[in-house]
Amino acid sequence: MKPSATITSSTATLDVVKAPNFVKVTAITIVSFSVITLLYLFPSSPFPSSISFSPSFSITSPQQIKNNASLVSPRPKKTRPPPPPTVGERTGIVDENGAMAEDFVIGEFDPSAMDEFRNLTGGREESTKEDGKLTRVKNERFRVCEESTRDYIPCLDNVEEIKRLNLSGSLVIYERHCPEEGKGLDCLVPMPKGYKRSIPWPRSRDEVWFSNVPQTRLVEDKGGQNWIALKKDKFVFPGGGTQFIHGADQYLNQISEMVPEIAFGQHTRIALDIGCGMASFGAFLLQRNVTTLSIAPKDVHENQIQFALERGVPAMAAVFSTRRLLYPSQAFDLIHCSRCRIDWTRDDGILLLEVNRMLRAGGYFVWAAQPVYKHEENLQEQWKEMQDLTRRICWELVKKEGYIAIWRKPLNNSCYLSGDSGAQPPLCDSNDDPDSVWYVSLRPCITRLPENGYGANVTTWPVRLHYPPDRLQSISMDATFSRKELFKAESKYWNEIIESYVRAFHWKHMNFRNVMDMRAGFGGYLLFAIAFQ
Repeated sequence: MKPSATITSSTATLDVVKAPNFVKVTAITIVSFSVITLLYLFPSSPFPSSISFSPSFSITSPQQIKNNASLVSPRPKKTRPPPPPTVGERTGIVDENGAMAEDFVIGEFDPSAMDEFRNLTGGREESTKEDGKLTRVKNERFRVCEESTRDYIPCLDNVEEIKRLNLSGSLVIYERHCPEEGKGLDCLVPMPKGYKRSIPWPRSRDEVWFSNVPQTRLVEDKGGQNWIALKKDKFVFPGGGTQFIHGADQYLNQISEMVPEIAFGQHTRIALDIGCGMASFGAFLLQRNVTTLSIAPKDVHENQIQFALERGVPAMAAVFSTRRLLYPSQAFDLIHCSRCRIDWTRDDGILLLEVNRMLRAGGYFVWAAQPVYKHEENLQEQWKEMQDLTRRICWELVKKEGYIAIWRKPLNNSCYLSGDSGAQPPLCDSNDDPDSVWYVSLRPCITRLPENGYGANVTTWPVRLHYPPDRLQSISMDATFSRKELFKAESKYWNEIIESYVRAFHWKHMNFRNVMDMRAGFGGYLLFAIAFQ
């Protein structure tokens, strides 16, 4: 039974293999695998994009395939689309259309730039090739000037020009008289012998190294007035002055109590101290969030400004004489003069008219002097002259107490315009530019205030730090419609710049105090530098 079953099964299998349908299916399968293999091995071969099979399918010889291939159009090569353009980070504050933008970044810091700077200041070596040989050449540094020039200021110490103009005895000798081209110094002004790294702020407000400012004239002249004293190797500053011997803090408290609207650090942010002495007025205003510029001429007390800077107080050599001071109109919220030795009523009040030009509309002038409180006949006459002059320029005497008198400038021109046509001093011509100051003579007239109120309508501090003032629309600058955007963009720009400086140069560890910005713009650099201290 078993052999017979096996023979029957084999016979059935053989019949299936010989069946026509089986042969066709097998042939189709083999051809399909062959085509797939060829396409896999030769993807760019010029075969038709599709092949259809029918029951009458027949296998073609290789020669026929080659002949048929010549009749088929070549298969186009696939081309990849070009990569998208690389979008780099923009550096700057103007977009491609010339409009101001805030979405920018600051470029990376190059450490080699600082090394290059150090090499330049100390002389550097360069390698050159001559006749195939490498030669090292050292560029020497500038020579150091004589010790006598350590306090030299080119435009204030031009003795030759002062002699030529025969200016002896005149305040004009303290104005700028710059050397002619080719007659300036060609050496480096030396530091005083024994110079030390400045004492860091806020300690420097109260003491500085004697070796850094080795002058004793002011100690001899003002030591009894609580200005300055010499103790061992340091000058110390008790904080007093000729008119505030009990200290600058008590003096500032008195001013605040007399006129609370002055509001140091809010309404009053920028002050000018004329004839600053040791700059204690400005030094103690800093803790009340007021930035004070202290000015004085380089006279017999020529080190006033040097003392101020060594203490860490903004200061500049300047004098009231025949030219405008180098500040625009309405620059200061408050102007202060304590025994500054200026005759404000001389020459029809031309010097007080310069104060009026620089004082903001609604700003305050504080005068602490003997005519305010002493009863000698000549001093009382000076007080009457001052009262008359301030009345004619429309200043309001807000408060007089002890040895201090405080006036307030008007907010607009209504008082000036309501006076008699022949009133003195007159209003300046409408074509007079109150912001033009470079070598411009003093004007014996009252500076007009803008009719639109620009300059008077500033916001309080610290809002005004970031709020573009309306006065931007009236000043001379190379922009017309985008001024406020420019202001905001510059603020963001300097914020990022200072952040990078703090990281790259480790400012937090360097205890910087005095900084000069040589292209101030809107002042963003210094404002953000202060914020990062």
